[in-house]
Amino acid sequence: MFSFRVVILILGCLRLTEAATNVLNHGDKLNSNSSDYLVSRNGAVALGFCKQEYGQTWDGKQFGYYLAMWYTEDKSNRSIWLANRDDPIADDSGVLIVDTTGLKITRTGENPIRLFSLQSTSITINSSDTKLVLQDTGNLVLQGTNKVLWQSFDYPTNTFLPGMKLGVSHGARLSLTSWLTRSIPASGSFTLEWDPIGNRLVVQLRERVLWTTGEGFRNIPPLDPLSMNYNFTHVSNPNEQYLYYTLAISQFTPEERRKNARLVLFYDGSLLGSKFVLFDSKTCAGDRTDNGCDRWEGTKCRNKGDKFEIRSVRYPHTDSLNNTLLGNISLSINDCKDLCWKDCNCLGVNAMMDLGCQFLSGPYQEGGLEATSYQVIIRNGSRSKTWIWILMSIAMALTIVVLFSTVFYLRRRQRSREEEMFLLDLMTSDNTSDIRELQTGNKGHNLDIYTAQMIMSATNGFSPENLLGKGGFGPVFKGTFRDGIEVAIKRLSRGSTQGLVEFKNELILIAKLQHTNLVRLLGFCVQGDEKMLVYEYLPNKSLDSFIFDESKRKLLDWDKRFSIIEGIAQGLLYLHKYSRLRIIHRDLKLSNILLDENMNPKISDFGMARIYKTNEAGTNTNRIVGTYGYMSPEYAMDGIFSEKSDVYSFGVMVLEVVSGRKNRSRFEFDRPLNLVGYAWELWKHGAALELMDTSLSGSSPKQYQVLRCITLGLLCVEDNPSDRPTMSDVISVLNGEMQLPLPKHPAFSTESRIVEENVMDKEMENYSVNGLTMSTMDAR
Repeated sequence: MFSFRVVILILGCLRLTEAATNVLNHGDKLNSNSSDYLVSRNGAVALGFCKQEYGQTWDGKQFGYYLAMWYTEDKSNRSIWLANRDDPIADDSGVLIVDTTGLKITRTGENPIRLFSLQSTSITINSSDTKLVLQDTGNLVLQGTNKVLWQSFDYPTNTFLPGMKLGVSHGARLSLTSWLTRSIPASGSFTLEWDPIGNRLVVQLRERVLWTTGEGFRNIPPLDPLSMNYNFTHVSNPNEQYLYYTLAISQFTPEERRKNARLVLFYDGSLLGSKFVLFDSKTCAGDRTDNGCDRWEGTKCRNKGDKFEIRSVRYPHTDSLNNTLLGNISLSINDCKDLCWKDCNCLGVNAMMDLGCQFLSGPYQEGGLEATSYQVIIRNGSRSKTWIWILMSIAMALTIVVLFSTVFYLRRRQRSREEEMFLLDLMTSDNTSDIRELQTGNKGHNLDIYTAQMIMSATNGFSPENLLGKGGFGPVFKGTFRDGIEVAIKRLSRGSTQGLVEFKNELILIAKLQHTNLVRLLGFCVQGDEKMLVYEYLPNKSLDSFIFDESKRKLLDWDKRFSIIEGIAQGLLYLHKYSRLRIIHRDLKLSNILLDENMNPKISDFGMARIYKTNEAGTNTNRIVGTYGYMSPEYAMDGIFSEKSDVYSFGVMVLEVVSGRKNRSRFEFDRPLNLVGYAWELWKHGAALELMDTSLSGSSPKQYQVLRCITLGLLCVEDNPSDRPTMSDVISVLNGEMQLPLPKHPAFSTESRIVEENVMDKEMENYSVNGLTMSTMDAR
């Protein structure tokens, strides 16, 4: 049996009295500067504000306050859940409150910590009916009209409790994350995750697997017969794949069961129960594969059997040390070991430092009066110098043969390799501002970098059955990863008319954009000839597949269409005004508006998008891209684009959504007209409502809203860009907060072919695919 001394952060929490309740009703508050707390119905679990007793917080503060949960029988107040582990409150001003906005923690001098926002859910509830309930299981549940709106079990920290899930549930990944150090509860280096494919629990150090329970939990050491019996259950269905456990005990009291029920992922990666050790991280030092350990694979300089060991070290020269990351308080000793393992110049790390990295990178000696404890990489034996010389000679000979035999091949591949190296440099450069947006961490957006093998497996080898469509960028495939997550994958084809420029453009731009009405990029792949973008999978495909389909558009009543128009406007306002970059999309159309499972719109396809400065009135381009019928006149004729170009495209889309007809449809009035011209003529004659889609007649649409949208659409497509409203004005008009001016004669209102002549007689192809829409214009 392993021996292990359990050290868990002790929080200074107020002692309980008999006046506690398990419910926080709407409008009630839980204060950190008083004796307020919640206690579950049977008195097993308590919730309240606690003060960190020792150590430093991740940002260097000497203490912090946390909203914590603990078992009342545990006199040391060891936490089983923390609401704000990565954001400690500086003083005792914290207040937990349930109000009309949801569930949040307010504090003096800083923004609230929002645990749940009512605006984030599509469920219609009466906010005054919401209440927070602390259950005996250790689950904190926000309820509203007999519905669970939020629960702490969906946001586990470092403690696994009976009934809690680990795995994937309705698209959310549920896993444990260790603390940064033994005294700092911020998210640390280790995770405990459920692998449904291997039917096992996995402990990982960042991306590296350290230990697994093995299939059927065969690597769990034998427990004392008098200990708890853990019944683990695996659940798998189309929406969820997760593991949970219950306790099978009869000889223990309820208090003893609760006390010994938890499993804790310790700060060093060890997995502990209250009286036993499931996994001791010290036993998996990198050199073994028995008892569930995974050998530490690394760079070419790491040999099979190399491992970390604590040694007393003294160094003869100051340049034996590398202090580059010495002051980085977001790195624990475990992060430092991971970085050292990947660096061939690193011999070890300072084992006495809780935070920051001091690397041993030069000559050292063991022992002595001034020695310091280091985690040193111990090599598994030494190789014979003779064999080294033999291997070097063979390698040199092979290098010469390969060099001469591949010169011709390298010349042919030179251009594609330059493109690939440019992208790889983009992903690894420390001096490039773009890559900081692609890196994981608190400031990034956690884009995953996928291997070609992972995507091949997810798409069944790019099977034709997984093909969703084709476009100028290349084919788009549906993929399903091993954890059950469904994605849509854009694959750049070799003969694509949209090449590396569009790929980089879409990758860099969308990585910096975060909005509910923009399609979400999950990651990308750059490997050899393969360049792919991985997006969230949206099952309802694009808006044009509904609006322009005789049967499917009946599914969109007026309220839903109005909501879609509002959503597109909100996404466009974010691009123009509120995102960190000011973006002009340049290819807005219904086929680029995707619909999620709740028919909420998401703007997609940023391959043609451009960044512009806020003080620019308009920008010229010699390369006109986009789709005829949606391009503004100044862009189509003169190559001048601005945010008003997107406003023009938005106006065309509004008229199409209201009418159910394409802009390029032919209408007869007193002359051939397109949709914009037809809407203008009806509006001039006071008959604008005749433009409304006939399929809406049975849904009793709000006629004032329909008329407002038609007028707004005509204002957006006016010939002079300065006459068109901004997207801020559009939002105000849709909300009824702004009076509409009278529209003027719109641009491109007839069936004239002048635009196609101006763009060099190009032929346009549109492809509407699940989750992704591509447009390309090819010369005939």
